[in-house]
Amino acid sequence: MKQLNIRLEPKAGGVCAVPGIRAAGIAAGLKASGRHDLALVAADRTVAAVAVQTRNQVKAAPVQVTAQHAANGRARAVLLNSGSANVCTGPAGLALAQESCEIVAAELGCEISDVLVCSTGLIGVPIPREPFVAAIPRVVGALSPQGGDDAAKAILTTDTVAKQAALTVCEDGPKGPASCSIGGMAKGSGMIAPEMATLLSVVTTDAPLAGPLSRSVLREAVDRTFNRISVDGCMSTNDAVILLATGESQRPPSLAAFTEGLVAVLDALADGLVRDGEGASKVLHIHVIGAPTEPDAIGVGKAIGGSALVKTALAGGDPNWGRVLAAMGAGPIEFDPGQVTVAFGGVTVCRFGIATSFDHGQAAIALKGPDVRLTVDLGQGTAEATFRTCDLTYEYVRINAEYTT
Repeated sequence: MKQLNIRLEPKAGGVCAVPGIRAAGIAAGLKASGRHDLALVAADRTVAAVAVQTRNQVKAAPVQVTAQHAANGRARAVLLNSGSANVCTGPAGLALAQESCEIVAAELGCEISDVLVCSTGLIGVPIPREPFVAAIPRVVGALSPQGGDDAAKAILTTDTVAKQAALTVCEDGPKGPASCSIGGMAKGSGMIAPEMATLLSVVTTDAPLAGPLSRSVLREAVDRTFNRISVDGCMSTNDAVILLATGESQRPPSLAAFTEGLVAVLDALADGLVRDGEGASKVLHIHVIGAPTEPDAIGVGKAIGGSALVKTALAGGDPNWGRVLAAMGAGPIEFDPGQVTVAFGGVTVCRFGIATSFDHGQAAIALKGPDVRLTVDLGQGTAEATFRTCDLTYEYVRINAEYTT
């Protein structure tokens, strides 16, 4: 693979780091807490757009509406609310999702199909219509190039922190320097499992992207980031990653350079989701090496990362490698257990599928910090991949046991 001569320079602004993008977040009265619960991200004009959405068979009303509207490959704005997922709410929920797009379109002077919509919150609980529709003109009026922070806060549910990332992609090419900006925000803390997407995320760029190319680029970036994380193995009904591309960069970088920048932004957001996992105290970086193919490595990582037993052992600082192998064996990827080596940090705890002598004190240290490294060598090839999850703690159980009460 050709080495790219690129630099990824951090940038402030989150989703508004891209010129021509404005955002806002306000309190519409959808949450009893009175916190921000309605966000809007809008371009100054209709731009190229693409969405990657949940594969859950139970799809929220906004997922259905966005799928229809995004089919034309363009959008002007994305409206997002927290407090209600607007899923399993019947024809009234679908009608409200469509009505909200109509109101935004009227306020911005664009086509209804150029407005995308996302919701997050409790399943089966309708969005209170009156405060919702009344607040939409207010959130449009609050749009600002500095509104990224408020928008990122307005989409939170059980999240404890807002997730934002932005950077400038700089490339030294044969025709001189080239660059573009990429910014994004995301929400997610529970119901996080791969198979795109287990979150809400809006990403913006001034790079020129459109049509099938934008879909393939976003899919690749999602597969390399959001589809390699898990908090609890539960896929949501509302997930979406939406990319808006203004195409205003005067000298954009190559597609390969842009893709690396997009992956970097999504990876930063994905890392934030895992770190803010409900009740989480540790992030487990599962590095699978020695696999026949990269999909095999990803599959093994996913099986380990989705194991409640592995995650509880992580919470307790227990180097229980038997749970790792058992999780791998229950997954869909075939491997030879007699070739597997497992290490926590630099401490090998299993070699060729059986226990090996190791210093328990050193292993305990490897499992103690906020970032724990688990290396699994399948011994069957040269492919590798990294998957991230977090520990499963008492606090996770408390949060979800009390979620609707």
